[in-house]
Amino acid sequence: MLQGKTALVTGSTSGIGLGIARALAQQGANLMLNGFGDAAEIAQLQADLAAEFKVQVEYDGADMSQPAQIEAMMAHAAARFGRVDILVNNAGIQHVAALEDFPTEKWDAILAINLSSAFHTTRLALPAMRAANWGRIINLASVHGLVASAQKSAYVAAKHGLIGLTKVTALETAQSGVTANAICPGWVLTPLVQKQVDARAARDGLSGEEAKRALLLEKQPSGEFVTPEQLGALAVFLCSDAGSQIRGAAWNMDGGWAAQ
Repeated sequence: MLQGKTALVTGSTSGIGLGIARALAQQGANLMLNGFGDAAEIAQLQADLAAEFKVQVEYDGADMSQPAQIEAMMAHAAARFGRVDILVNNAGIQHVAALEDFPTEKWDAILAINLSSAFHTTRLALPAMRAANWGRIINLASVHGLVASAQKSAYVAAKHGLIGLTKVTALETAQSGVTANAICPGWVLTPLVQKQVDARAARDGLSGEEAKRALLLEKQPSGEFVTPEQLGALAVFLCSDAGSQIRGAAWNMDGGWAAQ
């Protein structure tokens, strides 16, 4: 379905980003991976994805808090593949603290990586998408783009802002073959969330499974994690012809979290 297309997925060396990259590669898209990690492990990941899905896989280690590095990454993708057809803004970081105690440098970093990076990648990807009259911009906005949780001021602000950016992008591209949408996952068992599970288990004297269940049921009525594979399947749908009139949506896949 996506043969000949190129997908750039930020934060795609693990977790949700990798799940989405795999799903797009399975449909034939070439990949530009981005994220942090051990160089040898990333090289192995590139080789494994290329072999499994018979696509070309490139990597760029741009720091998503640095606009100059983002520009260089987008230029790298254009030089290697011609253009970015599918842009998935997934890179994100989290910090949890009460508002009055929130470190200002953490606020700045979360806004830079979770929100501003998507502005930079989008503004740089759009000209070639418009010229081709085809493109898909998918922003990973989290259920925290729709509802708030205490102690997460910067993350919630950034994710709400990302949905706003998604809507504006959708309106500005509305009469073209370019679409922009946000996916809003609830709890996904990523390395980031596993740390929260481990912390809760240690704090409350729970087993790993008990800690997972307690974490989930506070917010996610299904009591089950969303999987990277499910999010990848949704991204593939948004890239399909069936998704061509889905524009500016904030699509929550959250086990009922936002329905409460």
